[in-house]
Amino acid sequence: MRLGTGIGWRPEIADAVERMPGIDWVETVAENVCPGHLAESLLRLRERGVTVVPHGVSLGLGGADRPAETRLAALAECAQALGSPLVTEHIAFVRAGGPLTASPLLEAGHLLPVPRTRDALDVLCENIRIAQDALPVPLAVENIAALISWPDEEMTEGQFLYELADRTGVRLLIDVANLHTNHVNRGEDPARALDELPVEALAYVHVAGGFERDGVWHDSHAHPVPQPVLDILADLASRTAPPGTLLERDENFPEPAELERELTAIRETVEKAVVRACNRPANPRPTSGTRRGSTDTAPARQRLALAQAALLSSLVSGTPAPERFDRVRLGVQARALAAKRASVVAKVAPELPEILGDAYRPAFLAYALGHPMTGGYRRDALDFAGQLLLTGRLADAGTRRRLREWWQERSGPTPPSRHPAARLARATRRVLLRQLA
Repeated sequence: MRLGTGIGWRPEIADAVERMPGIDWVETVAENVCPGHLAESLLRLRERGVTVVPHGVSLGLGGADRPAETRLAALAECAQALGSPLVTEHIAFVRAGGPLTASPLLEAGHLLPVPRTRDALDVLCENIRIAQDALPVPLAVENIAALISWPDEEMTEGQFLYELADRTGVRLLIDVANLHTNHVNRGEDPARALDELPVEALAYVHVAGGFERDGVWHDSHAHPVPQPVLDILADLASRTAPPGTLLERDENFPEPAELERELTAIRETVEKAVVRACNRPANPRPTSGTRRGSTDTAPARQRLALAQAALLSSLVSGTPAPERFDRVRLGVQARALAAKRASVVAKVAPELPEILGDAYRPAFLAYALGHPMTGGYRRDALDFAGQLLLTGRLADAGTRRRLREWWQERSGPTPPSRHPAARLARATRRVLLRQLA
């Protein structure tokens, strides 16, 4: 399947994407798609013959639990509504805890790396088979960027991906920006990863920008694509012609002309590198795509669940760091997760930064330190507002009133009371009790 050159479709640049020349396809975040009410821009693109691929971010295929049937059904419905030839997700975990660990279920709010161990691989393979059986189109999975490393890993990234594709037949979405991120943050050689990859399993390629701070590369999707990322793209394209390449940009959107220049650079990088592909030896280990029989993953799931819950709890709840993790990097990751929560909540509930002004971000970061996310970003926004109202930290009466009105409009029915403040306090306390349960 040839996709060509594409860009990540986002509402903020929807009009610009429709006008861009040479766009063969787009990718949209699956969780932001309402199958019964598709965005007009996506409908117009589809009518022009532009392929639309849904890209999931919340399935958690790398988690210890089996993927939720409701999430799989939503992803399947999204693919059907968009007429997509495939769907994509990440090799990551996004929540941990729950029944397998007899502990509260916590959400990361972002993608976290799975350990490259046999336990994690066995669980991931079974989860992918479950997803493949539930989806109406092929699945491709993406390597992620990481700020932290798991101790005692048993495979390199290339070996892990190779065996994953070999055992499940799943396609691979290779993010070359993430290979660069892991090179800076974990000392991993992108060329070695490409040497070990089953290039025959390649579905398409992501290209994105980021920035470096204090020796740590942040995969921001909010900065221009740097030359080292294009160099990795060229290396990959010299090994096999990518079926598709896609530019990702999630925020801090530049003028359309700058996006078009980046797309041109990506297209030219691939075209120049592909001519070298015929002179490069093929990978001597072709992907078999053999879907091997399932093994009993219950013990592996239990071990993985405990390890992931301990890590996530340290990142979002401030519990002690698991043994042999780099505590400095865990601190960087914890702050990155809190910052991500603040940014996404601001998008999900834009009224909050409008009401709170410059106080929004520091107030949310302070809240996040003691209140891990347990019910998604919309619930997070409500809980944050409820906590501010309950603690009485808002000195300005007008701000308090506006925030209370916003919270009451979205929090649903509350028990009758002759005093609105008492009613609000009781409802807010129930929210906080649910967080602590």
